[in-house]
Amino acid sequence: MITLSDYLILAALIFSISLAGIVINRKNIIVLLMCIELMLLSVNINFVAFAAFLNLIAGEIFVFFILTVAAAEAAIGLAILVLFYRRKGSINVDEMNLLKG
Repeated sequence: MITLSDYLILAALIFSISLAGIVINRKNIIVLLMCIELMLLSVNINFVAFAAFLNLIAGEIFVFFILTVAAAEAAIGLAILVLFYRRKGSINVDEMNLLKG
């Protein structure tokens, strides 16, 4: 039987890996977006685990909202990256300071 602590340890491990990915890699914006998605995934694991062990549906409803926001964030972020790549020919994070108005 899988306990609640197993799910929480898995979520903490995924969150730690994504946080390390953000701290270590500051050059590639696609990797940064993937790390943010991993963070949202670890939060979703926590919500589902607590909802299952407490017999509540609220955690699963929050997961649907988080998935919706994550999908919108990914679509808009990738669209901005495609436009930036077409204009500059690179998706280097250091060159994105040109977007400041």
